[in-house]
Amino acid sequence: MMRTAGLMMNDVWAHRVLHEQGVETHRLERLDAELGVLVQSLDLKHKGKEENYRPYLHVTGELRSVTPGEVLPFGISQVTYSPGQGGRVDCFYEFDDDQLVALIAKGYFTNGFAIPGQLTNIEWELPAKVDMLVLAPSGAGGEGDVPVIFTQVHDIGSLEINRDTSGYDLADYFADRSEDTVVRTVAAVDDRGLKARSDAINSLFTDEELALGTVTTPAVGAVGVPAPSAAEGVSARLQQVEAEIAAEAEQFRAERERTEGTPENLYRERVANSLQNDGEEFETRKPLPDPTLDERKREVARRAADLDFGQDTEQGLGS
Repeated sequence: MMRTAGLMMNDVWAHRVLHEQGVETHRLERLDAELGVLVQSLDLKHKGKEENYRPYLHVTGELRSVTPGEVLPFGISQVTYSPGQGGRVDCFYEFDDDQLVALIAKGYFTNGFAIPGQLTNIEWELPAKVDMLVLAPSGAGGEGDVPVIFTQVHDIGSLEINRDTSGYDLADYFADRSEDTVVRTVAAVDDRGLKARSDAINSLFTDEELALGTVTTPAVGAVGVPAPSAAEGVSARLQQVEAEIAAEAEQFRAERERTEGTPENLYRERVANSLQNDGEEFETRKPLPDPTLDERKREVARRAADLDFGQDTEQGLGS
């Protein structure tokens, strides 16, 4: 029985060994093994709506050792890896129903609920399936020669574990926060529920806008007072928005007419005044609707083209 340093199967030397002629190799596939993983971080996350937002732990770390369930050729019992050489491990810890009940009893829905810090920066033993390629010692067992071992961990980026497969009851490590106030608990539940469902409803109107369509419900027994529909409330809001836009447009038009040098000011001061007729004929003329901003611009451009904008432009316009 002995331990030896190993390399990952994606190492460049593994490819060369597989194609080397005359080298004794042993290949073993899908061996049961225990991984020694230096855990670096834990994140409490939740599944999607279809699984009722069930919580789970995302565990990340670095592979430090592989202990196969059976002794390897040449008496190898464990393969170790130097820091930075073993690769990243991602695994997902699923809580069973009993563990979830325990977490809720510990105040899972309170603001103070948190992942215990003592679970990181320590080595965990996690189950996995591995493939191994063992290269025989170069000296046929001579003194000082050791085999070279390449390892591939199945699903190293998505290991699924639980209390039964890993032997760890992680719910026991969470601190008891059940003494937090009920008010905080209810607020936390509401906040979590709203965040979890924020992708389901995205209202086009704010609460204030929706309130505009709310009316008092008529008293029981009232006759001839139909209940307002949601469409009527939205229609009223749209009419209000149109009125606000029209008021802004009118304010903008008035400001443009007062601003010297703008087409609107030129039209009002130099063109429109000259088109007004005094007397009864003008007074009996049927009023026309106010021209739009684009119509005013086109009229100004047309009439400006008819004027002589030469050296005496200012004098001509003022005459």
